[in-house]
Amino acid sequence: MPDESLIPETTVTLRVNGTTTQVTCDVRTTLLDLLRERLRLTGTKKGCNRGECGACTVHLDGRRVNACMVLAASAEGGEVTTVEGLARNGELHPVQQAFIEADAFQCGFCTPGQIMSALGCIREGHTGSNDEIREWMSGNICRCSAYPQIAAAVEAAAGKER
Repeated sequence: MPDESLIPETTVTLRVNGTTTQVTCDVRTTLLDLLRERLRLTGTKKGCNRGECGACTVHLDGRRVNACMVLAASAEGGEVTTVEGLARNGELHPVQQAFIEADAFQCGFCTPGQIMSALGCIREGHTGSNDEIREWMSGNICRCSAYPQIAAAVEAAAGKER
């Protein structure tokens, strides 16, 4: 077992959901673990922890990323948005509302990552058809198979954004 006292630490400054925060952490800490374990933002889910399921999707400097694949230290100075940061003044974000209206979740585990990916998909302009939505959302797995409802929610939210 390695001596934990020998593992270097770093101080990371991030703007998370509009608030600047500074955290000292192990250099091996992922953005996902920093968000969940240090900042207690548990909306971002730990699924596969290998970048394959999309449950941990957040936005980093406006781009959707799998937080489990990003070292916290590499996000230094970055702007992070999690699902908790979407609602404004008690009002759900239009993508969150569209997921509710389309009943685009069953167990709900993948929903935060799906919502963050959906928002990225809309902002990137990949909502021209159901097939395009499904292709650009394919990095997010729903084990309950709510894909038709998820695609419908993305399409509806994209229509409201236009």
